[in-house]
Amino acid sequence: MKRSRGSRSAKKGLFMLLAMIMLLSVLSGCGGNGENAGAGQKDPAAESGKADGTAKGEKPLELTLMLPIFKTNYPKDGSPVAAKLEELTNTKIHFEWVPNASYADKFNITLASGKLPDIMYVGDVKASSFVNAARSGAFWEVGPYLKDYPNLSGAKEVILNNSAIDGKNYGIYRGRALGRNGVVFRKDWMEKLGLETPKTVDDFYNMLKAFKEQDPDGNSQADTYGMVLVKWTGQWASGFDTMKLWFGSPNKWGVQDGKLVPEHEYPEYLEALKFMKKLYDEQLINADFAVMDSSKWNDPVVNNKAGVIVDVVDNAARLDDKIHAALQKEGKDEPERHYMDVIGGVSGADGALHTLPTSGFSGMLAIPKSSVKTEEELKQVLAFLDRLNDEDLQTMLNYGIEGVHYKLVDGYIERSSDTVLLESEVEGLNQMLPFIPEDKAKQVKQTPLRLKQTEVQKTNEATIVTNPAEALISAVYTQKGSQLDNVINDARIKFIVGQMDEAGLKSAFEVWRKTGGDELVKEMNELYASAGK
Repeated sequence: MKRSRGSRSAKKGLFMLLAMIMLLSVLSGCGGNGENAGAGQKDPAAESGKADGTAKGEKPLELTLMLPIFKTNYPKDGSPVAAKLEELTNTKIHFEWVPNASYADKFNITLASGKLPDIMYVGDVKASSFVNAARSGAFWEVGPYLKDYPNLSGAKEVILNNSAIDGKNYGIYRGRALGRNGVVFRKDWMEKLGLETPKTVDDFYNMLKAFKEQDPDGNSQADTYGMVLVKWTGQWASGFDTMKLWFGSPNKWGVQDGKLVPEHEYPEYLEALKFMKKLYDEQLINADFAVMDSSKWNDPVVNNKAGVIVDVVDNAARLDDKIHAALQKEGKDEPERHYMDVIGGVSGADGALHTLPTSGFSGMLAIPKSSVKTEEELKQVLAFLDRLNDEDLQTMLNYGIEGVHYKLVDGYIERSSDTVLLESEVEGLNQMLPFIPEDKAKQVKQTPLRLKQTEVQKTNEATIVTNPAEALISAVYTQKGSQLDNVINDARIKFIVGQMDEAGLKSAFEVWRKTGGDELVKEMNELYASAGK
């Protein structure tokens, strides 16, 4: 009996133990799902994570990005900011950095190779190589998808039109201010030499001459010159392309009697080239400009060798920061002083200002079909690009990680003075930012110089010289544009450095006509007429 009672008791205890285990299992299951324990309910966090690619446990999206770099030192794969970006977007990123000066060549080589990255910066959207590739179906047309993303849906219509090929958008544009171009110069040198801010081309020339001849850095040595030029011809920011407008040259195409005429056939274009030759002959610009890499563009200004750069006006504050950092190391900095100043441009013979505009964008980020094969993959890549436009990522990719690369003071960014750290971990990453619909990043303290930069950009919009052929896509240019551009670029460099006289220059312009220019002018005018111009 005792045995029997003990057996029943043991069975009852075992039953109770199993019941408790089952109950604990159920409760444990409820805890794992939190408030979403009910069958069929969705996990909001997981759904949200899928939208921006950060779902817990979801396999990271692997991305290769090909981007231009302006420095010889740059963020490597997995470096701190890049790693944080991967964490916040659930991605695994490989960067293919290409020196900006050789990007166009590398772009064409990469296109020809067929081994394309997942996201590819396109510097010249109207270049024949990209237009041909887009038309042949090598890149995704992203226009129809933009409406599905909170940031990308805010893309500006005018910029979409400017960046389109045959009315279609084959990439995500990188937004920029229209009036961004201008002149930045050493304010401290101007003050030391008692010069006024230049207002005319003559004033500008006199400034360069004084910077070369009057020892503006005060070291009693003849080791300075006026302006730094680099070999990069750019599309909207090279020094010459800005300065030619000061002489009345059109912006790529002019209109005479209702017809499009290429800029180099205007006498004002030749006058601008003669001015550049004068600067070269008098050693007011660097003799090696035709081979100087744009990654070194700022160095002569920071290192007290040159006093002027004709480029984007927002470079003034960046140069100012670098000069402060250099002086801090020497214990000579004056924190409240600005060493740089900025203007939109100078007036030419007609007394008016003429400013080279941007197209509202600086290249685009294209998505090749050979690497992003399906629509589902495309949407993942677009979600990544959309996420980059949120304030936190815009701030991080511009300035790095708070407490490491910058600190917030009264709500403003105060960057580290460690330029090596910034170059190796931060600078360059902003090349992937579309800024759509706008720049939402935290800002550095709005010093008088930064406020002036913004004012100049706004003022410039009233004096910009538009390209009347901006929206036209030429089949001839698509096929022969690169070689035609090279004819002009080579000729103007040879003229400036004295390897070609004016007769030789005009012969080169004839070569341009005979090797495709005549066809191009004819076609462009037909397109211009059909567009109702």
